[in-house]
Amino acid sequence: MALPGARARGWAAAARAAQRRRRVEGAGGSPSPELAGRRAALYVHWPYCEKRCSYCNFNKYIPRGVEEAAMQKCLVTEAQTLLRLSGVQRVESVFFGGGTPSLASPHTVAAVLEAVAQTAHLPADSEVTLEANPTSTPGSRLAEFGAAGVNRLSIGLQSLDNTELRLLGRTHSACDALRTLAEARRLFPGRVSVDFMLGLPAQQVGLWLGQLQELLHHCDDHLSLYQLSLERGTALFAQVQQGVLPAPDPELAAEMYQRGRVVLREAGFRQYEVSNFARNGALSTHNWTYWQCGQYLGIGPGAHGRFMPQGAGSHTREARIQTLEPDNWMKEVMMFGHGTRKRVPLGRLELLEEVLALGLRTDVGITHQHWQQFEPQLTLCDVFGANKEVQELLEQGLLQLDHRGLRCSWEGLAVLDSLLLTLLPQLQEAWQQRTPSPVPGG
Repeated sequence: MALPGARARGWAAAARAAQRRRRVEGAGGSPSPELAGRRAALYVHWPYCEKRCSYCNFNKYIPRGVEEAAMQKCLVTEAQTLLRLSGVQRVESVFFGGGTPSLASPHTVAAVLEAVAQTAHLPADSEVTLEANPTSTPGSRLAEFGAAGVNRLSIGLQSLDNTELRLLGRTHSACDALRTLAEARRLFPGRVSVDFMLGLPAQQVGLWLGQLQELLHHCDDHLSLYQLSLERGTALFAQVQQGVLPAPDPELAAEMYQRGRVVLREAGFRQYEVSNFARNGALSTHNWTYWQCGQYLGIGPGAHGRFMPQGAGSHTREARIQTLEPDNWMKEVMMFGHGTRKRVPLGRLELLEEVLALGLRTDVGITHQHWQQFEPQLTLCDVFGANKEVQELLEQGLLQLDHRGLRCSWEGLAVLDSLLLTLLPQLQEAWQQRTPSPVPGG
């Protein structure tokens, strides 16, 4: 059910106009619990790639051929089914990830967006992001995605050094990356994000900083810094294990990250999350939903979601994982309307742990109002206010706990993992010592 051309262009034009009106510095406040239960973000997983990168262990496949019509039909069906199961009435953002979703047809993107708009409310100002890899001929393809309804691009640039790109198994060159970035900025001004990687084997701090400075001459208003993670089962992991490549130096990676943050701050970027930097209000609405523990639906092979199913007296949020392998996933969708393989109910403490760990990734942190939406009885001050170890973190200037809530300082964001080693056990201890709720099952 491809979206008619005129209708797609009209929706996309309205979306672009709405986004221009909506650009503000910062993210909006949290909706009320009642509204939050009816809102969600939507993640759509395209599982196919041309080639597997040497560092990647994501759920992706290198097919001999793709039956896109069948994949498109199943993505549409699963989106409609999960929207109905969740009772979601308003979709705040859509993110096409992968894999390499820019290999999909723009008609597939349009069909999914049309299905969402028919099943729930998809406002004209909804953020619709597509992950794309740099290519030697980016122009017409990117324009077609814009016509289909995409209004934001996330480009997997990773490096501006051809030797590093070959090491990572990327199929593009630095020249391809800059060409794609320029074309993306022309088509989606102010709506282009780039991924940039640090901590590669034998990578040098000075040369990496030089690349970052070069990127600042070409990039748009959003940039993500990611440290390489060596994952078992990847080609890069095997090369390091066999001694073909040196192991990445964690101290050098930490220095790159810290000095990179300073460079970006001086260039006018706000570090609004541990790995994400934006200026001119170009924050990722979709990712903000994750960090605020909002509901999101995962569509496609191996996609993850978190939402509260409606009906049957359910009042518990579930973590859901869709079937990994594309052919099996499609069979299940055709049989049952969706390919959910695993459903895990989240307990109240588990949910609070997520609120804490994800919320502290942002510079806003966790406001008292936001915390109370998930735990109305046990306040942030009840949990952390009297703990000696937390007090030491406050005195060191790594954490702040005040009338606004709990958050990391700029220095604290860089060492969040170590802070959570203190904060999570304290939350668990406070939860065990709380006054039992009089509500049955509370």
